[in-house]
Amino acid sequence: MAYQALYRKYRPTTFNEVVGQETIIQTLKNAKAQDRVAHAYLFCGPRGTGKTTIAKIFARMLNCTSTEDNQPCGECENCKMALNGSHPDIIEIDAASNNGVEEVRNLIDRVKYAPMQGQYKIYIIDEVHMMTSGAFNALLKTIEEPPAHVIFIFATTEPNKVLPTIISRCQRFDFNKVSMHDIKYRLSIVCKNEGIEIDENGLTLIAQLADGGMRDALSILDQCVAYCSSHIDVNDIRKIYGVVTSEDIGHLFYSVYKKDVDSFVKDIQKYSDMGMDIKRLTADFIHMLKDSLILDYSENSTLVSDMNKDMIRKYFKLAPINFRIKCMEELMDTFNKYTYASNALDYLEASLLKISSYSYESKTHIIDSDQNDFKEVEEEENYETSYDDTSDDSDIIEKNTQKDDNNGVLEKSEISDVSRETLKQSENKNNKIILNDEFVIQLLVGATKMERSIDTNKFNNIGQFISSLEFGKYAATLRNSSIMASGSNYIVVCVSSEIFAKQINEFELNYGYEDFMEVLLGKAKKVFALDKTQQSRVLDEFKERMISGNLPEPYQVRLKRKDSESDNNMSIEDHMKSLFPSIEIKED
Repeated sequence: MAYQALYRKYRPTTFNEVVGQETIIQTLKNAKAQDRVAHAYLFCGPRGTGKTTIAKIFARMLNCTSTEDNQPCGECENCKMALNGSHPDIIEIDAASNNGVEEVRNLIDRVKYAPMQGQYKIYIIDEVHMMTSGAFNALLKTIEEPPAHVIFIFATTEPNKVLPTIISRCQRFDFNKVSMHDIKYRLSIVCKNEGIEIDENGLTLIAQLADGGMRDALSILDQCVAYCSSHIDVNDIRKIYGVVTSEDIGHLFYSVYKKDVDSFVKDIQKYSDMGMDIKRLTADFIHMLKDSLILDYSENSTLVSDMNKDMIRKYFKLAPINFRIKCMEELMDTFNKYTYASNALDYLEASLLKISSYSYESKTHIIDSDQNDFKEVEEEENYETSYDDTSDDSDIIEKNTQKDDNNGVLEKSEISDVSRETLKQSENKNNKIILNDEFVIQLLVGATKMERSIDTNKFNNIGQFISSLEFGKYAATLRNSSIMASGSNYIVVCVSSEIFAKQINEFELNYGYEDFMEVLLGKAKKVFALDKTQQSRVLDEFKERMISGNLPEPYQVRLKRKDSESDNNMSIEDHMKSLFPSIEIKED
């Protein structure tokens, strides 16, 4: 017997063998059980998602004489004839080659005859979008008022090309792409039955290449078996389909990030010479960047494969979030241009050169050849960086409180009155508003470990307010921040850069965060922001002054409600001067 392709050999014959589309299958089962079978169905969805397969199973179920659990039995005469394609009442038509008016008229002429073998005469018309407008119109009346014994099942990948008058007369089912989990599960069964050895990474890569199509996945597996015989390695799959490894993409990104033009240009040309698909390389690059951003928000995300997690931590996490976002946006734009590109390689090289030209604030990471890890060396440049974590100063604050109790240096009395005169204008050209170091130290003196612990637990729920119309903009600015210190009516947060700190402090000028903090933390609090560089500097000074017993008095922070009446009639300029007496207001 001639060899049969895997996708044909393992085509499901019952609903239980179908992976994915559970909702559609259950609906069709219930329609049969409740005797509510429609006269026309339209199955829409990407290729290889089970449209034709489910149509055939549904047709067999409708004509099965001994249906159990709303499944075709596979044993009765109707089922056997349907399985070998000889059932006279189940007619399969390829609309791609039978799309004319004449073919449709011949079909209509046969519709009026009663079924010969089964209960229903069922027409499965595949690729129905290929039919001409004349053919659709010729079929329209029959679909609208068909004989009681006739059922039409249309299948298409492009429902937008089907006449709306046809769609309106059908029950429409939209098929989804098969999930990676379901594809891997089905492939594992096939491999076990066929005696094929393949590891988890290999199954994952095939599922990725299939892009939600079960038939494509089986075809890819079939081709890999032809190349590798019974043992399939993930590297063999990459060779066959021109896919670079996660390690290769990570190294490519690192070269772009470090502006090593010679390295990444040579790598791209090498991949091109090896026959790698440049378009797929770009898509995989975008996918890795996307996964790296997901891991920034959830380190344990199940959306990212373990194979990619290691490479992301090794290469992608080194770069700031904003740099990765810009890189992803540029590559997505390049990917869309490939349709019109005569040489995709040139487009990708130009795109990466453009990305490499971005300026950024970073840390130079040196690979330790022995341990294959990265060491950090400080480097001064100008770009917004992502925020990783902040030093835990709670112990410092606690020690300070204990020292005050023992030595009588400070009392736990109410914090002395102060306005915001300690906020000052930075002397750089961008006129950024930053917190004075002395002011931050005085805020730390008034903070407690208990307040910080309580506030931090509630602060972690900030993501729930991102979509809020009232508080969304405040939640967005604080989303990647971390509480450094917390007092009775204020918090100090650490962010990734001066730019973000400036934005938060400018919002606070208008008392924007107090109401938000009351909702988020349960009590109104002011928010003060500083960047990681200032945090490190302030904590060092705080430790030295605590040891020497030279800490300043804490500040009392005023909330807006105390002064709201007096502020109502003030101009914006006067209001800012009252809040920041030491600031000289200048135009940009």
